[in-house]
Parts: sequence; structure tokens; C-alpha cells
Amino acid sequence: MANIKSHDPIIDPCWDPVFKSIFTRDTVPSEIARKKLLSAILEEPVKEISISANEPPVSRLDQRQIRYDIQCLFNSGERADIEMTLYPHKWEVFRMEYYLSRLFANQEIRETSSGSYKTLKRSYQISLLARGQLFEDNRFDHRFVYCDPESRIPFGGLTAIITLELEKLGVTAEKAVSAMSEKERWAVFFKYYNDTEKQPLIQEITRKEEGIAMAADVISGFTADEVAFFHEMGVEKYELDMRAHAQEAEEKGWEQGLAEGEARGEVRGEARGEARGWERGRKEVLDLLKTAGYDTQGIEAALKNSRNKPGY
Repeated sequence: MANIKSHDPIIDPCWDPVFKSIFTRDTVPSEIARKKLLSAILEEPVKEISISANEPPVSRLDQRQIRYDIQCLFNSGERADIEMTLYPHKWEVFRMEYYLSRLFANQEIRETSSGSYKTLKRSYQISLLARGQLFEDNRFDHRFVYCDPESRIPFGGLTAIITLELEKLGVTAEKAVSAMSEKERWAVFFKYYNDTEKQPLIQEITRKEEGIAMAADVISGFTADEVAFFHEMGVEKYELDMRAHAQEAEEKGWEQGLAEGEARGEVRGEARGEARGWERGRKEVLDLLKTAGYDTQGIEAALKNSRNKPGY
């Protein structure tokens, strides 16, 4: 059974550097954990032959990390980009689509004489979202593919975006471990690894799931230098998060103020337009009456009085 040591709050598998450190090591536990996680999410066996973790590699934790994702190439030729996002941005879905497009288009079908469109392999963008929600429903996992929005006919394409929103795990976490799917067990492990009240549940999941047991073993094997690095990165991350939240709050305040200003301006504009239209109409009526030879003094006074009555 995996040796789960006391839970340091900074050793959170939902935090990008920790997530990457668990699944990109050149060790047997890391390799097993990686394959089991991908198999659980894709719901089919995965025999991975290579991975490519974006810079900096795990062996250089002192370098600034650019993107916290892991690119995997399977023995079938299929590929996947898997990542953990702690706080998804409101534009997260567009970013997923962008990187999936790059992953799919990066297949070099011109390199061999047999290469053609029909030799293209499936590509997946897999995003685990630790905090917040991107979609309004209660389902924690989604698989997005091309389809016609009206007939719902699938396009049969070779790309898919898979998301796991961990904030939606409330009901799932109450299920018996034996009743959980492999994907649900992994999601619960990520979500509640550092929750002291959920430790019996985490221990039971670890006993049931080999891949999760291997992931816990990797976490237990973090060196003192790595833990110190996680703490250092945690301070920087907190500062950056606070800055990002402040900026987002400022943007929301600006957008709200702009919307309110536009609404008030629209009301004032309608009032001014109505007044100008009424005045123009009054003048046209009086001109016509004058042309027809009518004495318009009394009529003009009546029009002014009617303008101030309710309903006019």
C-alpha cells in the first residue's frame, strides 16, 4: 500500500508543479500512475511510448515553468495533452481548443510516402480543473467533439476535448469506493488528497487503485529540496494569484460601470429623441394647418398642453 505521509498543504496534486512532478518522472511508479490516469480518463487501455513535458523539465525545478502540461504519444500513434489548471480563466475553453489544434496539426503526414489524411491519428486535450466551474450543469466530466448543433449528427472527427471539473464532485465523493469508476476515483484523489476529513476515503481509494497508489508513492518520495521549492513557488503563486484576482475584479468593475453608463445614456438618448421627434411632428402639423388657412394660435396652445398630460 502507498505510504501517504502527513499532508503538507503545499503538496497538493492539484497544484501545477506538483501535478507535473508526479506524472513526468522517469520512474516505474510515475509511469504506472501516468498510464493508469490516461486510461481512466480515456476509458480505454493506454500503452504510452513517450512523453514530452514542456520546459522546464522535472529535473530542473528551479526554473520558471511556462505551461504545466504533459504531451503524450501512445503506441497507436494517438496523442494527448494533459494538464491541471488550478484556477481556470474565463477564456480557458478557447485556450484548450487552440492547443488541441496545434497538437493535432503537428502530425507530419508528409514525412513518409504512405502518409495521407487517412493516416491521421486521434488527439486529445485533457484538462483537469481544480477550482471554479466552466459549465453550468452538474456533471463533472465532459467530452467535447464536433457535431452539427441542430441535428446533433457527429462529424466523426479525430479530436476531442475532455474536461474534469473537480468542484462538481460533491455527490460522487459520497459514493462507495467500490461503486466509483476509475475516473471518479482519480478525481476524488486529486480533489481531497489534502482534506484531513477525507483521509479514510483517500486511503481506501489508494488501496483499490494501483495507479493512485503509485501517484501517492511519488508524492511520498519528494525530496526536501523539492518540498522547499514548492513552498517558494507557493509564495510567488499567492502573490500572482492575488494580482490576477485584483485585475479581474478591476476589469469586472470597469465592465459593470461601462454597462451602467451605457444604459443610462440609452435612457437619456431615448428621452431626447422622443422630445425632438414630438417637436418636429408638432411643427409639421402646424405648418400644414397654416398652409390650409387655419388660425393656429389656439391649436398650438392645445398641443403644448397635451404634451404634458400622461400618455402623451
